[in-house]
Amino acid sequence: MDTPLLNATDIRQRIWLELQRAVQDRHHEWRTPVLATVGADALPQARTMVLRHADARQTALQFYTDSRSPKIEELEAHPSVALVFWSKRLSWQLRIRAKATVQRTGAEVDAVWTRVSQTPAAGDYLSAKAPGDLLMDETSSNTSGGSQHHLAIVTLQVQDMDWLELARTGHRRAVFTADHWEWRVP
Repeated sequence: MDTPLLNATDIRQRIWLELQRAVQDRHHEWRTPVLATVGADALPQARTMVLRHADARQTALQFYTDSRSPKIEELEAHPSVALVFWSKRLSWQLRIRAKATVQRTGAEVDAVWTRVSQTPAAGDYLSAKAPGDLLMDETSSNTSGGSQHHLAIVTLQVQDMDWLELARTGHRRAVFTADHWEWRVP
């Protein structure tokens, strides 16, 4: 039995539903998209991030990272980013362009840290060394630097989404902005 084709409104709603599911479901394929930025050397940089929050009303996504990470300087210098999500289960690729902002302090960071500090992930933000620092040898440890955390929240304000569905009956592609959408050739 064929599945009915989703219309543009349904596709947009389903995209946000899947993004919100990815935040909750550790096994969802969209939980770890690739984030692309412009490096300090003006060359592309790409890395996998863990999606922590998806807000359809605000059209925003969030990630956490160490505030000393080189990507923080990259985002502050060049806040335009791209994300790529792939789901084999859905046969969907989602590309998102967004503007990044970084929060290192404030009530929201404090609230997130209160939750994270109770998990094994807390050590990721308490390290004495910054991400990318040189280790003297492979037996060196990156031990806790004390109680001062280095958690930062990266918020991505979605500008547009490029959705691609791969199907035997024909691929479909649509591009969505805040108030507009259009079908495109796949």
